[in-house]
Amino acid sequence: MSSDNKIEASMNEAPAAPAPKAADKILDVARDLFYREGIRAIGVDEIVRRAGVTKPSLYRTFPSKDELAASYLRKYDLEFWERFDEAVDAHPGNPRAQIVAFLTRVGKRTQKPDYRGCGMTNAAVEYPEHGHPARVVSENNKVELRRRLRAMAAAMGAGDSDTLGDGLLLLIEGAYISGQLFGLGGPAASVARNADLLIEASLKK
Repeated sequence: MSSDNKIEASMNEAPAAPAPKAADKILDVARDLFYREGIRAIGVDEIVRRAGVTKPSLYRTFPSKDELAASYLRKYDLEFWERFDEAVDAHPGNPRAQIVAFLTRVGKRTQKPDYRGCGMTNAAVEYPEHGHPARVVSENNKVELRRRLRAMAAAMGAGDSDTLGDGLLLLIEGAYISGQLFGLGGPAASVARNADLLIEASLKK
């Protein structure tokens, strides 16, 4: 190959993907471990070992394990709302179908062998102190979910939209827990159907 062709070939090559930053590797590892095994059960030493980084590199981005836990949950929060909004966008103007679509996916996830429920719910159980950074993220997620469900219930025309919204929230939280308890074939698989029945009963009043 001539020198000119070599230059042209090198110019046409796709640039190599940048190596993940230490902070990204730390957060990815922490997310996996925190979700599967619990936040309190995992120490910083295990996280840096699995991420292949040093403790100083962790603490440069995350001043404490508490802040790392909060960062994991903030990322979890973004992913949660992405899934929720996908269901909403798939059924514009139809809040009942939106909720059923979202919960259909929740029900399917509960049947997977590695399902560990909702990271937000789990964190709230692990951290009962209300000012803890991880709990604050969890509480904000649940407060917003409750607000949205009540608003969607009102948009359906429910006579008591707040009660319907809260009932849907209770079904969702029950699916998160029962999915871990029963696994494959458990009651969480039918959470969407139960939600639709609750909506139907509420709209008849």
